[in-house]
Amino acid sequence: DITSITNAADSCRMLSPDDKIVIAGGDGTLSRFVNDVYDLQLTNEVFFYTCGSGNDFLNDVCESCQIKDNLIPMNEFMKNLPLVTVNGKSSRFINGIGYGIDGYCCEEGDRIRENSNKKVDYTAIAIKGLLGKFKPRNAKVTVDGVTIEYKKVWLAPTMIGRFFGGGMMITPKQDRLNAEHVVSSVVVHDAGKLKILTVFPKIFKGKHVSHTDIYEVKLGHEIRVEFDKPCALQVDGETYLNVKYYTVSYH
Repeated sequence: DITSITNAADSCRMLSPDDKIVIAGGDGTLSRFVNDVYDLQLTNEVFFYTCGSGNDFLNDVCESCQIKDNLIPMNEFMKNLPLVTVNGKSSRFINGIGYGIDGYCCEEGDRIRENSNKKVDYTAIAIKGLLGKFKPRNAKVTVDGVTIEYKKVWLAPTMIGRFFGGGMMITPKQDRLNAEHVVSSVVVHDAGKLKILTVFPKIFKGKHVSHTDIYEVKLGHEIRVEFDKPCALQVDGETYLNVKYYTVSYH
């Protein structure tokens, strides 16, 4: 029974070299699989069949890779991935880290799922957060040894892909296969509610980047983001609560 697999590495070790692997699920399932098998250096062909709700990985790669029978060839995308450390736990990530209102949305989404069977509307949660449910923080962001302090930070994600939050193109210029092995560190800062509400819809098309007064992105190998007050964070859709800071390493 495939649903009883607790660690994909144990199952993959029993495969013959000619066996093909298909992962069916969403971004969270994909992230878990990648972390389970990352050190195995699999020679089997690996494919991803998307049947999740957010599908940020699919959104990122659908135009650049050959998808046949709804199967995404994964081997190239699993070769080298950045490492994130949160609350003492380190893992690889396939899309990105959401810190700030994105983490708040995941926290609220998890709470709704625990208490009802309703479909979670992350856009509605985000709008409520922008209207006052989420309180922006002050932050210190260090990229390759250079630290900048920001006030009134709404978002401070680090991305290897372009999409998070179920279709928001937060880093439209990020290339997950870039030869330099850099990630994008983003800060959305120093904006009031009205400004944020005006810019927010543009994130879905990546048009928010023109608002350089509140949006800043830096490329780097070593990232550290620290808030003055803890808040929730998400890594490929997995929620972490009460996070004061996170670090990313990518070489």
